[in-house]
Amino acid sequence: MAVAYVIVIVLMLTISSSITVSATDCHESIISFGDSLADTGNLVMLCRTEKQPCSVRSPYGQNFFHHPAGRACDGRLIIDFIAESLGLPLVQPYLGGDSRSFRKGVNFAVGGATALDRSFFEERGIHNLATNMSLRTQLDWFKQFLATLPDGKKILQSSLVLVGEIGGNDYNFPLMQGINKELIRSFAPKVVGCIGSTIKKLIKLGVETMLVPGIPPIGCMPLFLTQYATSNEKDYHPITGCLNWLNEFPEYHNKLLQQELSRIRKLHPKVTIVYADYYNATLRFYLSPKEFGFTKGILRACCGAGGPYNFNISAMCGTLPAVSCDDPSSCASWDGLHFTEAAYRVIAQGLLEGPYTTPQIKTVCPSISRLQPPWSLKLLKKL
Repeated sequence: MAVAYVIVIVLMLTISSSITVSATDCHESIISFGDSLADTGNLVMLCRTEKQPCSVRSPYGQNFFHHPAGRACDGRLIIDFIAESLGLPLVQPYLGGDSRSFRKGVNFAVGGATALDRSFFEERGIHNLATNMSLRTQLDWFKQFLATLPDGKKILQSSLVLVGEIGGNDYNFPLMQGINKELIRSFAPKVVGCIGSTIKKLIKLGVETMLVPGIPPIGCMPLFLTQYATSNEKDYHPITGCLNWLNEFPEYHNKLLQQELSRIRKLHPKVTIVYADYYNATLRFYLSPKEFGFTKGILRACCGAGGPYNFNISAMCGTLPAVSCDDPSSCASWDGLHFTEAAYRVIAQGLLEGPYTTPQIKTVCPSISRLQPPWSLKLLKKL
């Protein structure tokens, strides 16, 4: 038993060592923009500044950090797994972060952020109750940050810049407020145009490598499955149980985004722009949940207050009577809006080790180390 324990420890240390060594062979820092799928603490800092309750509180963070860590999740996000794979520290939020660690990465993503400015939605009677931050605001923060660095351009050349996930809330908020779906669909060219414009501005500032994610399948979210529940079986995918018409929004957005990225690549052939297919990297565990360890109902939230999908808009995770499930790793959805750490790990592995990036990120950064498989920790606990 003791020998087995030592073998596992040596194996884990070997993996950890190889990850650390590989960092300098690829990217030396991560710069991130986005919404709650990438936010590592900016929304929490805004809540504190404005002295208002913040949704990212206990039991958020219970799995990996064992306390709320600014993430809308029970543990780590995709950006955390990407940082670990590059041998870099977890990316600090720009607001309230440790400026000494910003040279290894800085995160401008804000939970609830939209790509388009708040005024665009307000003019159409759509309200964002989470935050008034947009992609333009995040870019302004980035420019302010860049101005403080004497060697800013050199840092940008060695950084992996994540532009998203962003844009999902441009559809989520109108859908939550029951806005006509044809009107919402008409937003897509503007949303993608905003992302494209931001990418071109980043290129002008000196960014050389970007990872640009698409939107995951929102028709599988417990929030919308609850809000738009219907007795018509034809509205649901026969295998996944997701709402077909809702998934048409990310499919359309992602199609336009890939066309926009292709256009920008032709204009800037020396810049590496990688499309991250969050949609299909996610859809695979809805199609085969047990294969990925999601055994407690793939469409049910882990943290919630009951109902068919364990989601109640009046009792969100972090407020009573909502409670967390015993094993978040057996669920894909954490709180009905966001994924669990286990789901984010699967998505990240699909990007870093699999076929869900165009071009494949393995060809852009061959030194990316494999994510530590979840079985290693489980094995360690058993020995």
